[in-house]
Amino acid sequence: MPFVYILRCSDDSYYVGSARVLERRIAEHASGHGARYTSQRLPVELVFAEEFDNVGDAFAREKQIQGWSRRKRLSLIEGRYNDLPRLSKKLRFRKT
Repeated sequence: MPFVYILRCSDDSYYVGSARVLERRIAEHASGHGARYTSQRLPVELVFAEEFDNVGDAFAREKQIQGWSRRKRLSLIEGRYNDLPRLSKKLRFRKT
């Protein structure tokens, strides 16, 4: 089954990816052969994974999460799903 996943890198950044075989893909990242981004930020830790019925849905979710802010990704990782809609709204600043 395909997955979307989030890795926490050694510099405390997050990497979002998708894979058909999650365990193999995480092992590739951990060995430095997963992606250029993660290979320069080892070690990495799996902090979130979500399973899908098909690859297209997993890839679409990956792209969605990649567009999210760090705060919104952290809410997803921590399971604070009720915060997600609020974090989707753009902040508007008043001119003074």
